[in-house]
Amino acid sequence: MKTIKFLSALALTGFVLTSCSDDDDAPDPVNEEETITTMTVTMVPQGGGTTVTLISRDLDGDGPDAPDIDISGSLAENTIYDGGIVLLNETETPAENVNEEIEGEAAEHQFFFVVGGALNATTAYGDDESDYVSEETGENFTTTNPVGIVFTLTTTDASSGTLAVTLRHEPKKPNDGSLADAGGETDITQTFSLTIE
Repeated sequence: MKTIKFLSALALTGFVLTSCSDDDDAPDPVNEEETITTMTVTMVPQGGGTTVTLISRDLDGDGPDAPDIDISGSLAENTIYDGGIVLLNETETPAENVNEEIEGEAAEHQFFFVVGGALNATTAYGDDESDYVSEETGENFTTTNPVGIVFTLTTTDASSGTLAVTLRHEPKKPNDGSLADAGGETDITQTFSLTIE
């Protein structure tokens, strides 16, 4: 009887030791958030016209200084603009292009565009995950969830209001196109005051 109890205790101890060994799966590596100091949104009118550039530069990050905002001009009425976004980390020399990381992790990023005030404009995504190459596999993503590095903005009548551009990290995909449904963490957000003339 003592032998059976001893063997049972030994087997249990061996199980405990095995289950606590260092061979367990290592924790997933932490994917640090990107450092983004500068957002440049460039909108080129289809069919010709004046390109509009929106720049937000915040070199002190979470410091006390507000971002420097530069808006090159007004949007034209009844025009479709081809938009593109470039994100930089200007704390590095030379400045690091953060787009490369976003493109390589397209499944984990999405831009959101929110038109506010009385601005008569709508936006639409011009790209999706399949346009980019996975950092992990080196292959194109297979899903068609939007990313938003490329987009279109369509204006109608003269008006003024705002365009907020937000990059979310690890949003829910697919989502309904709203920040509330997408969740995730905000990597950068900026609201630009715009006029359509």
